[in-house]
Amino acid sequence: MYVIVIDYLAELAQIDEALDSHVSWLEEQYNAGLFLASGRQEPRTGGLIFATGSRSDIEAAISNDPFATLGLARHTMIEFHPSKFGGALASDEVRQALA
Repeated sequence: MYVIVIDYLAELAQIDEALDSHVSWLEEQYNAGLFLASGRQEPRTGGLIFATGSRSDIEAAISNDPFATLGLARHTMIEFHPSKFGGALASDEVRQALA
């Protein structure tokens, strides 16, 4: 599993101009089965994505994010091996998806 930290490098007005393209790109990654969850940080300085799959597939996807191609954000990919789960994440189905 991977956590992708997105840090905005541009003003929010520029981020907002590219947001529809970014959301379309996110949908493509969800449909491909790479992304599990995503959302913006608060305060609005970037976002987070939880992803599963091969490092190379995720890196390739990240390189096509409009925020990256337009130079609006930096993406940092962190490999993460969850070992404890609580609440809804403790189900066998979720644990297997995150393995």
